[in-house]
Amino acid sequence: MTLPATGSLQVSRATLQDWDVVRRWAVAEGWNPGVSDSAAFFAQDPEGFFLGRVDGEPVSAISVVNYSETYAFLGFYLVRPDLRGLGHGLATWRTALTHAGDRTVGLDGVPDQQDNYRRSGFSSAHRTARYVGEPTGPAVPGAPGAPGAPDPSVVPAHDVDPAALAAYDSACHHAERPRFLAPWLATPGHRALARVVDGRVTGYGVVRPSEDEARVGHLFADTPVDAAALLDALAAEARAFGSARIAIDMPEANQAAARLALDRGLEPTFETARMYTGPVRPITQDRVFGVTTLELG
Repeated sequence: MTLPATGSLQVSRATLQDWDVVRRWAVAEGWNPGVSDSAAFFAQDPEGFFLGRVDGEPVSAISVVNYSETYAFLGFYLVRPDLRGLGHGLATWRTALTHAGDRTVGLDGVPDQQDNYRRSGFSSAHRTARYVGEPTGPAVPGAPGAPGAPDPSVVPAHDVDPAALAAYDSACHHAERPRFLAPWLATPGHRALARVVDGRVTGYGVVRPSEDEARVGHLFADTPVDAAALLDALAAEARAFGSARIAIDMPEANQAAARLALDRGLEPTFETARMYTGPVRPITQDRVFGVTTLELG
């Protein structure tokens, strides 16, 4: 349905039920969000999701999710294709950003929007590339077994002390996020695994179904060997729910991540830039082999 260009835009907070239309827009853009991601997104900050409407019909969207008193993340910046160029996106952006207050805001920007983000006060930190394919190929030297082979050190995340997982996650993300993690690890369809060596967590990750390739994210690990064991196990979980192909967003700041993806036969498809408006809490970057989502950081 094409709306009249003269319609008045009204921006208001969205509900979880409202957000399904935005997820479908993201699918149409090729972003391939997980089919059940939204419940965990809203658990983190239910006030951080916005829709612009004209004559009651959704035309624009954005999320600005607050993680802490100092950090927020922006995503889902979308305008319906037939109504672009009318200012709806910018008006929605300006309304939603007030939700972040004086927090540093992060985002993952596609190349054709990065100059616009710079003009809005964002600076690039590093690039992130999405790798896609059916995992194959030799294991990383020292990794246990071939891709997909069972590894007794990889166990369901719910078998691990939640405090240990939360502490591990804290070192890999710019803010504590317990409200997000609880549903992210337990949402039906999400498979969360951890690697435990000598009683210590050495990494953990999640895979979940999407419209196309299964999405791996996050993937945090001490070493490439830990990451390889987890990636192989997560790929096996994806095959179990019917997806031979996976997609994972890997930061270029961790060069071992790209080597692992290529070793497994995955191919880079597109890239984004991680950008911030100010300082962020440092993380252990060499543990981040796959970001959680491009929508929520």
